[in-house]
Amino acid sequence: MHNIIELKNINKIYGTTIKTQVLHDVNLSIEEGSFNSIIGQSGSGKSTMLNILGTLDKPTSGEVLISGKRTDLMKKDELAKLRNQTIGFIFQFHYLLPEFTALENVLIPHRILDERISKETRDRAEELMSLVGLEKVKDNLATNMSGGQQQRTAIARALMNSPKIILADEPTGNLDSDSTENIYNLLRGINEKLKTTFIVITHDRRIAEKADRIIEIRDGRIAMDF
Repeated sequence: MHNIIELKNINKIYGTTIKTQVLHDVNLSIEEGSFNSIIGQSGSGKSTMLNILGTLDKPTSGEVLISGKRTDLMKKDELAKLRNQTIGFIFQFHYLLPEFTALENVLIPHRILDERISKETRDRAEELMSLVGLEKVKDNLATNMSGGQQQRTAIARALMNSPKIILADEPTGNLDSDSTENIYNLLRGINEKLKTTFIVITHDRRIAEKADRIIEIRDGRIAMDF
């Protein structure tokens, strides 16, 4: 397998007068199709690293490559296009639009690319709803679903544009233990079926240990990688 993501000598410093260095010379390669977990205490730099991986933030120095392309040199419009076509995001707070149905929320990434919704596009969205086990509630408003159902809707939305990479930041942070187990089993199933690359931030070591690889961030550095 080749590397789909590479971080080379990444440093991130916030502030100008008072500088705070959050990441220190981070080097990391992620293989295509792999399932990776990132762990670390609050303030360790793991969310900053995920934002850089997802092109939501740029490093102060160093190189970021996605599918061999230097994203740290790209302009905003290039990055927005790359994100929409290549990366799916799942957050602790699902950020569904409450006035839309579950299916309409799933279709949003496609609408950003093309306002028209063809039958083929709608069929794909419905297939994704079935994949995450929500075909029976696809027409429910987001506010009329449980927390677990809302998070599964967010997962389907992240998959809408067939991204090569899914970045998940504490995707089960608001869920009970049974829902947490179900969501992670779902993510692993998607990884195995679609060969999507996953990078998941979690505080839960029990869940992290289900990954192919665990990367621990401590004080802005990779402390362990196994």
